[in-house]
Amino acid sequence: MPKLSIIVVERDRERALRIVDGLGGAEGHQIAVISEETGLARRITELKPDIVLIDIANPSRDVLEELAFASGPMDRPVAMFVDRSDEQLTRAAIEAGVSAYVVDGLQPDRIKPILDAAIARFHMFQKMRTELAATRAALEERKIIDRAKAILMKARGIDEEQAYALLRKTAMDQGRRVADIAQQLVMAAGLLT
Repeated sequence: MPKLSIIVVERDRERALRIVDGLGGAEGHQIAVISEETGLARRITELKPDIVLIDIANPSRDVLEELAFASGPMDRPVAMFVDRSDEQLTRAAIEAGVSAYVVDGLQPDRIKPILDAAIARFHMFQKMRTELAATRAALEERKIIDRAKAILMKARGIDEEQAYALLRKTAMDQGRRVADIAQQLVMAAGLLT
């Protein structure tokens, strides 16, 4: 496992030391403990950790969401340890982007496997978010190309295949993407109507 920069969010010094021991501090990880939740987002932004571990004994929905969002769950894996939970708290944590939500799981020998699972889950969801964004972008490009073809078909009295061929030829001649040429055509047509 590569050396990681880890932030542990824990008010109780005793529990924080148990977490640090469970991470195997001797493995060379850079571990910082934050005991104060105020200014958490700023501190995490400054330290730019690879992962955030949060330990809260009795979370409320508001505190849980605030901690989850402050820790930047879309930017890095976040593992949250709680002493008690219910369905709504679990759902709130997952919806906030927490990679691992562990109830009554703060045993030092379980921390490293949970950390590994949080990292793996985060990377899996990050890959899915990237693929979804690419798919949405491709769909938007497809819509723009279809609109540009419709404009050409109406303006020139040509069929869909000829309209696409004209877009493709123009893109090749200018060394640009078909979607970029289509976007320009749609914008120009919008100005003219």
